[in-house]
Amino acid sequence: MVRVLSEKEHENAKDYCIQFNSYWAYLPHDLNKAALLELQDLTSSVLCAASDVPPQGFTNQIAMVLRGNCTFYEKVRLAQINGAKGLLIVSRESLVPPGGNGSQYEEIDIPVGLLSYDDMLDISKSFVKPLRVALYAPHEPFLDYNMVVIFVMAVSTVAIGGYWAGSKDINKRYMKNKHDGAEKQDDETVDVTPIMICIFVVMCCSMLVLLYYFYNQLVYVIIGIFCLASSIGLYSCLSPFVKRIPFCECRVPDMGLPCCHKQPQVRMLLLALFCVSISVVWGIFRNEDKWAWVLQDALGIAFCLYMLKTIRLPTFKACTLLLVVLFVYDVFFVFITPFITRSGESIMVEVAAGPSDFSTNEKLPMVLKVPRLNSSPLALCDRPFSLLGFGDVLIPGMLVAYCHRFDIQVQTSRIYFVACTIAYGVGLLVTFVALALMQTGQPALLYLVPCTLLTSICVAWWRHEVGMFWSGSGFAEEPPLQPVASVPDGSVQQLDQTLVPPDPENNLSNTLLQPVQTTSPSTAETCESFVAHHGTSPS
Repeated sequence: MVRVLSEKEHENAKDYCIQFNSYWAYLPHDLNKAALLELQDLTSSVLCAASDVPPQGFTNQIAMVLRGNCTFYEKVRLAQINGAKGLLIVSRESLVPPGGNGSQYEEIDIPVGLLSYDDMLDISKSFVKPLRVALYAPHEPFLDYNMVVIFVMAVSTVAIGGYWAGSKDINKRYMKNKHDGAEKQDDETVDVTPIMICIFVVMCCSMLVLLYYFYNQLVYVIIGIFCLASSIGLYSCLSPFVKRIPFCECRVPDMGLPCCHKQPQVRMLLLALFCVSISVVWGIFRNEDKWAWVLQDALGIAFCLYMLKTIRLPTFKACTLLLVVLFVYDVFFVFITPFITRSGESIMVEVAAGPSDFSTNEKLPMVLKVPRLNSSPLALCDRPFSLLGFGDVLIPGMLVAYCHRFDIQVQTSRIYFVACTIAYGVGLLVTFVALALMQTGQPALLYLVPCTLLTSICVAWWRHEVGMFWSGSGFAEEPPLQPVASVPDGSVQQLDQTLVPPDPENNLSNTLLQPVQTTSPSTAETCESFVAHHGTSPS
């Protein structure tokens, strides 16, 4: 960090981010122990030759020069020989820690840091010369408070989405049984098959690689897709609440417009306009870091809830396949790709945070983001936000939704759902701890997948339901109704298909339908009744 203030206005001090090399010199961690020195502005020079040095030198000053034309070592050596106590190199390119070989480190004993060109312009506009600066390197906090906000958002989204998806699926089955399938539901679910999982993973890999190489062009496509998908998700989440409010229930007349051919209610049309407006507002002001992140998180949570409600994993086998394949995908693109790329950076981290060497400042919106809430150098540098990708919410959330549906089918007081949700929270905490210890981007699925999968299968093993849980046999389709059947004695047998609740204690949890037999009166009883009424016997 560099603290800048004017000699005439000491109260208007401001901190700026610099990239610093600790091998060249030591910087104090406490600002009070850092020397406050005069800043010599030589940004009209690159300080590569003796002619670039002012006649009076840099005695007890920190020099600020432009990057280019020679190595960092040559600039630092010239500044040190001429009495400088530090050097700031202004860079128009991405900031990197200034480097050199080991022998050069032994010759240099003044600190040197890279300052961005935009920050240099801000210093020129914000302060009246002469200026004084202090260089220091504050400790990075172990965990930022924004991690708590991200944790609450992620766990709440997984819990609410899993609960909603499971309950809605069961309601659909009962409504279908009650109305004999005649009434079509408004929201249709999509069952995920192994082929769909393979296609999805191939698409994810392809899109990530394309974004890495063509980020400037594709980022706007992703922003457009997010605006459309998030508005649909927000509409889906708010429509159940709007339908309960008794206002504007009249229907729009069919005026030949595409949106009016089904004559929707006025309140639903207003809700759709509201959701689209929210997405458009975010799309226009998406780079306003002070408040746009709130809209992005709200739209992102609505999108995740909509996806959890719509996409359904029918068996635990499908859940395991999806989570394991994406586990490998996440680990590969975070930990393996640095050995493949020229820059040595992870493809996943580069794409999620936005590549620093691209001309656009756009960031991918497919993340939950919260600004850093404590005093941190990263809040002023290139990582002012903490991020959690939508995939780290959606993929384990689908398993949580499956657990809730299975709970309702076998009547387990939602033990699978609660256990899997708690396991997701524990996995997320482990992710945060690993992030703090390693100080580098982590593949969250590396910790979330083992926690959720192992917890779910352990609960099934403890309840002796591994077979049913693995194959999803609790979700078998109802057999067709057979109202009439003949019996050998010639009488009529009526079969009344009655839904019988599963009984886990009697091992009937996968028996959804029990036939109830009702037999007609016997032939002798019928004859006696006929004689009593008519006085004669039937032929």
